[in-house]
Amino acid sequence: MQGSSRRDDVVVIGAGIVGAACAHELAAQGLNVLVIERAGIGGGVTAAGMGHLVVMDDTPAEFALSAWSLALWHALAPRLDVRHAFLRCGTLWVAADEEELALAQTRQQALQHQGVACSMLDARQLRKAEPGLRKGLVGGMIVDNDAVVYAPAVAAWLLEQPVSGRLTCRTQTQVVRIDRVGVHLADGEVVGAGAVLIANGLAALELLPRLPLQAKKGHLLITDRYPGAIRHQILELGYIKSAHNASGTSVAFNVQPRPTGQLLIGSSRQFDSTDPAVEPAILARMLRRAADYLPQLPALNAIRAWTGFRPASSDGMPLIGPAAAFADDDSHPSTWLATGHEGLGVTTALGTAKLIAAQMLGRAAEIDATPYLPARFADQGAVHA
Repeated sequence: MQGSSRRDDVVVIGAGIVGAACAHELAAQGLNVLVIERAGIGGGVTAAGMGHLVVMDDTPAEFALSAWSLALWHALAPRLDVRHAFLRCGTLWVAADEEELALAQTRQQALQHQGVACSMLDARQLRKAEPGLRKGLVGGMIVDNDAVVYAPAVAAWLLEQPVSGRLTCRTQTQVVRIDRVGVHLADGEVVGAGAVLIANGLAALELLPRLPLQAKKGHLLITDRYPGAIRHQILELGYIKSAHNASGTSVAFNVQPRPTGQLLIGSSRQFDSTDPAVEPAILARMLRRAADYLPQLPALNAIRAWTGFRPASSDGMPLIGPAAAFADDDSHPSTWLATGHEGLGVTTALGTAKLIAAQMLGRAAEIDATPYLPARFADQGAVHA
């Protein structure tokens, strides 16, 4: 075992959008931060996802983190450039029947009460907003300030920015374990650290096997360039139910306009597969669902399809805070978690970073961190089987 003379204030494991945002925020607060990434920056679930920046409100905690983080994204946006593909396209939630329209109305009123810019659309207004949608849809809701972004490029950018502390990144470097001595690498090196932040999605299970995380497999497909084909991120209202399924396989209509003119089409969720291969039956089911809302889709040329695995916690909320509930006697005394964001990792990355920095430095944050603390599972006995 070879030791390292360097000792950083924080070693962040994972350079996806969550890890990069946390590292940037900690270094901006004056800490010396080392990021260790086993592949490349912005890979993993960050590269596999849509990059949809969206306010979600299934629970008050989900709303608090996503709304705050979206505001942070809008504050950051003027500093981004064309590489980051930030686009304030809004989200159009589509109602297929009167029951879904009533759900949209309830959501719209709740969001508006919380200060979120959103409005209802009747069938005529919906067709005007997105002429490609099929006839017969009864209306919907538009959330004006939702956006999209190319998260892998933003992750790299965050790690390049000048900060008060020292921020360095080591890629293609595998962490094999963490203990009281430090962070042990595959080549035998041991990196000392004042604190360790595990922010590497599902791979966190390799370091803390009792974490209450599981994989949700998803498929995506991207088309050739069709500028103006759609203007908004468009989702069916049934997506909310699909996103919170706890088992089985589900698909929902979810399509995104990329700044390039391409269409990014989703979405599927599977619990019964850990195979990264594209599954033709699931992809076909997903595309049939999409074509039911956008009839022109089957005529478009597809370029590529891929899958990714969302890190889902057992209660649907991310784990942001001290990892003591899952540590053993030989664990590093200051081990932290920023994982379990499932499909909201890009949206909530900037808020997650603020929450982690506030906790590590003993400062107040803009929102209450309690709903996201890993310690909530200690009382429940909820651990990964």
